[in-house]
Amino acid sequence: MAWTLTGLFLISALLFIISIWKSFQVSKENQKEIDMVHISLLKEINTIQESIRNIELDLEVVTKEAGIQHSPEEKLFMREVLDLYKRNYSIESIAGKKQVPVNEIERLLAPYRYIKDERRKVANEN
Repeated sequence: MAWTLTGLFLISALLFIISIWKSFQVSKENQKEIDMVHISLLKEINTIQESIRNIELDLEVVTKEAGIQHSPEEKLFMREVLDLYKRNYSIESIAGKKQVPVNEIERLLAPYRYIKDERRKVANEN
């Protein structure tokens, strides 16, 4: 009886050691997968940052060539107004949110409204 209990205890200890070793291997594999995903994500982030940098440089070149000079506050204001317009806010509601006259918003958005209306006309003519 003592030999049987000792044998069973040794077998259970051996199985316990094997299960710990297997779980350690699985956790190492999982860590490698996580590392690969992390590296892939960092590469994508770097690619996007590079694209953003290139777009900013292109925008700077275009504004210099066009001779347009705006302060950072004016750029931010124009960006916010254009964003609201692109999200289909009415000109009156944009003027209300920004607390400026409606004709000022219409003046700022005139170039963008003309392009948008032209595309609609061409699409409707076909």
